[in-house]
Amino acid sequence: MHFASDNSGPALPQVLQAMTEANQNFAMAYGADAIMDEVRTQIRDVFEVPEAAVYLVATGTAANSLALATLAKPWETVFCASVAHIHEDECNAPEFYSGGAKLTLVGQDDKMTAAELRAAIEAEETRGVHGPQRGPVSITQVTERGTIYTLDELTALCDVAKAHDLPVHLDGARFTNAMMALGCTPAEMTWKAGVDAVSFGGTKNGCIGVEAVIFFDPKHAWEFELRRKRGAHLFSKHRFLSAQMKGYLADNAWINAATQANANAAHLAGGLRAIDGVSFVYPPQANMLFVAMPRAAHKRLFAAGAEYHIWSGSLEGDDPNEMVEARLVCDWSITTDQINQFLDIVKG
Repeated sequence: MHFASDNSGPALPQVLQAMTEANQNFAMAYGADAIMDEVRTQIRDVFEVPEAAVYLVATGTAANSLALATLAKPWETVFCASVAHIHEDECNAPEFYSGGAKLTLVGQDDKMTAAELRAAIEAEETRGVHGPQRGPVSITQVTERGTIYTLDELTALCDVAKAHDLPVHLDGARFTNAMMALGCTPAEMTWKAGVDAVSFGGTKNGCIGVEAVIFFDPKHAWEFELRRKRGAHLFSKHRFLSAQMKGYLADNAWINAATQANANAAHLAGGLRAIDGVSFVYPPQANMLFVAMPRAAHKRLFAAGAEYHIWSGSLEGDDPNEMVEARLVCDWSITTDQINQFLDIVKG
């Protein structure tokens, strides 16, 4: 009953097989391997952009931070939701890699609206040389609270950014979970909506450690290459990144894994919804749930070996009925039996 994170699950068999195959022979280093050539073509085909610049790094923090550093000058500010991953969980890495560009937090929650973004943008560049200049907009999809921007919402945010001549970055650590929940194509969720660069996540969806950074305008390619090298994220044995992404994209493994993870979360959400005294803090839309349950239910779950994170509140307290919030994340490998076991324990 492991619902702590989709980072914690096993790697997809296709990914492991591709890495094993890549280990059989020699290959050119630093991204000059033949597998990377295949991956670059695959990703360009998937996103329907034959000229896109495609690069791989090992972590989501590197993908987001290096992409934003490429789009933002040190004296600019990056506009993002107040609960964006780049703000809450990356130890100021975007600021570090950009050489000092700050973050301007938009709204009060995991999603920002077009009106909120417009107001935040227009509030900057009002103090001349004394204040930060307007920089890129970064959107987290799936959000940090498990919700999803609709295509109309994405387009509206991008339209605001474009009206101010600002580039847009999409943090897609759970890109495929969002795409499958929306029933859209990668192109529709990115450049067709107005996104300029995307961090296309693999690690959370069955890879060992690989993320793609995609610039739909290749003019950013050389600067990103320099920043990746200078930032110590250019792997010498790059073929093992390439192989992961090759296995991930082969035979729709990436789509199947996200579909299964979302289905697991939907099954879990359906079961929880039917239990008296359980409520959702945010509407479940992909593979991450935020749930409020009585303290007694949490204690039963942890005693039975369930693994997940308490988000708000404490297991300590005298009132067994006090509501305590938790984050539950499903990956592709969790079984229906494990989910049902979890639900039975919640019921008591």
